[in-house]
Amino acid sequence: MPARDAPERPGAGVSETWEGVATAPFDRDLELAVIEGNTIHKLVFPCRRILGGWMKAGTIDRILVQPTHWRAWVK
Repeated sequence: MPARDAPERPGAGVSETWEGVATAPFDRDLELAVIEGNTIHKLVFPCRRILGGWMKAGTIDRILVQPTHWRAWVK
């Protein structure tokens, strides 16, 4: 059994690999990251791509980030 605070693992068919932000889909919750040097800074809430930017998936509030990578959000 995993530790209580262990991060959740992706489900079947979900990739752990980060993808370039240019390929991010518009129709699903995503985990976003900004990579600076050798450090990955992940956002702690699901986001959705919208025309001209990004929004928080749960609140539809627009967020002002310039992510470099994305992957599927795993609950």
